[in-house]
Amino acid sequence: MKNFLFLFRADQFVAAKGSPEEMQATTQSWMDWIGSIAAQNNLVDRGNRLNAAGKVVRPNNVVTDGPYTEIKETLGGYTLIKAASMEEAVEIAKGCPIYKIGGNVEVREIDEM
Repeated sequence: MKNFLFLFRADQFVAAKGSPEEMQATTQSWMDWIGSIAAQNNLVDRGNRLNAAGKVVRPNNVVTDGPYTEIKETLGGYTLIKAASMEEAVEIAKGCPIYKIGGNVEVREIDEM
């Protein structure tokens, strides 16, 4: 089995909209999806959401604010899974609730060092 990183991207303003009931239903759909991955023994780390604020460190110790608000799509979180292949990891990613708000999942294999 190989480890894969799921990176979740979406428009943060779309993700934040909704009634309390809609937000609760969204949270439940995420918990159900992560639970299904765990039930198949493919969950390595459920990951976390990422705070919208941050810094970007560039060469020569240049530090800027980021991510930038003019960027529509932001990196909102991550999850680590294990799968036999990239194709299997992609199939698991297809069940992610982020698609309901127009987001996407970047699937990356982790090369062990």
